[in-house]
Amino acid sequence: MSAPLSRRRLLGAGGVAALGLGAAFGLPPLMNRLLPGGEPGRLLRSALPLPARHTAELPVPAVLEPVRSDAGADYYEITARRATARLLPGHDTEVWGYQGTFPGPTVESRSGRRTVITHRSELPRPTAVHLHGGHTPHDSDGHPLDLVGTAGHHDMAGMPGMADAPGLDGATVLPQRDHTYPMAQRAATLWYHDHTMGFTGPQVYRGLAGFHLVRDEEEAALGLPQGPRELPLMIVDRSFAADGSFAYPELPGGAPGVPDAYMNGVLGDVMLVNGAPWPLARVDRAWYRLRLLNASNARRLRLSLDPQPGGGGALVQIGSDGGLLERPLRHDSVDLAPAERCDVLVDFSRYPAGTRVRLRNRLGDGPTGEVMAFEVGSAADDGFRLPEKLSTVERLDPAKAVNTRTFVFRKGERYWTVNGREYRPGRSIAAPRLGQIEVWRFVTDFHHPVHLHLDPFQVLGRAGGRPGANDAGWKDTVDVLPAQGVEVAVRFTDYAGRFLLHCHNLEHEDMAMMAEFTTTE
Repeated sequence: MSAPLSRRRLLGAGGVAALGLGAAFGLPPLMNRLLPGGEPGRLLRSALPLPARHTAELPVPAVLEPVRSDAGADYYEITARRATARLLPGHDTEVWGYQGTFPGPTVESRSGRRTVITHRSELPRPTAVHLHGGHTPHDSDGHPLDLVGTAGHHDMAGMPGMADAPGLDGATVLPQRDHTYPMAQRAATLWYHDHTMGFTGPQVYRGLAGFHLVRDEEEAALGLPQGPRELPLMIVDRSFAADGSFAYPELPGGAPGVPDAYMNGVLGDVMLVNGAPWPLARVDRAWYRLRLLNASNARRLRLSLDPQPGGGGALVQIGSDGGLLERPLRHDSVDLAPAERCDVLVDFSRYPAGTRVRLRNRLGDGPTGEVMAFEVGSAADDGFRLPEKLSTVERLDPAKAVNTRTFVFRKGERYWTVNGREYRPGRSIAAPRLGQIEVWRFVTDFHHPVHLHLDPFQVLGRAGGRPGANDAGWKDTVDVLPAQGVEVAVRFTDYAGRFLLHCHNLEHEDMAMMAEFTTTE
């Protein structure tokens, strides 16, 4: 095993981060590839006037009921279909939604009890469904070519190497697929979304995303806020055409990917929470649990409450992508890259009745700097007290790692690449053994939220230093910042097969920034 990645080795002697990283890994220069302020993506402006903020009531996605249950499992059926939704006042928007809603219905599972979901699609393009954060066998993981639908067409002619890609001819579009989730994992905020090769960006943009919550006894024993005081918040940015439809820069003829101008990601100018623009939630003077999910294609978020309560620390983090932390962490703000989740508690009794508290995005400008608002009522505290300890989190010891692997995320001649190669189905770039700890290094000269399928990981450090303020606990997605580099410890368990490593900037993913690894016994 090679030595730990020190700051000197990662950035090079001399200390200029971008230059050191480029010298060490041969990465292209960073200039002219970022928006002002260093954020990825290109803004696509709406062609209609933006609606007033904080007038729409916050919707909460409905919880899906199983079609049947037996002694060992709950069974669900979900159909992706087109529907019309009134997202903006005075305009109807066609959404592609699970059960025809945006977001899709919330699925709730119990840890240790199997969940089986039969997915169907009536959309004009095939879909593939991935349970993001799920500890799942490979045949239910939602590989980008595990397609479902009534449309028997999936033209990948525009993607690199597709003419002779192994296994592509076997990408049969089935009328339905059963996804079996053993749920051998702790309580956590998961989400399910489209993962179709070359079309994930436009299909998630049109609405193919929903929450999947896992619950267990450990979490239940904490007595956390529940019912109307537990709010799942799916935050996305979208732009709209003049007729109210979603605006997205697709290529002519329905080809996969995006135009060159949007290679860095698509940014919208309307912030939606659970499908509503800049909504308002009416809350009591009590503790609330906010399950924060950044489901945007490319936009990064830095969320904070305004005004801050006296003493600060308004956002009390209790969980990350992979479930509960060991102890609560108080933050004035939390950063969320696309696909990251953060489970926080907020004590609204710290505000006087009648206060309007805005949830702001400190990385946004103008309308994208606002997310939603809370109107604090007068109802009394419910007696909840914040526990000092939440859980026991096993530590993966990097000294016990049997292998260290480096993955470089960068721009190629036309496509985004991992270790200098565009994605090709059937080509595996790593073969970790089940049950063994490995250290994986993610290196880039650009913003890339890196996501691992199958198992979560623990962030060991950034640029040879300590983990960031939002890196605690079990993660499945980590925001790798320009010229920085991240080391994580990971241990894959239970399921042998092919899984994915990719950037969760969906335009980067669609433009080939994805790779397969194969877990072995």
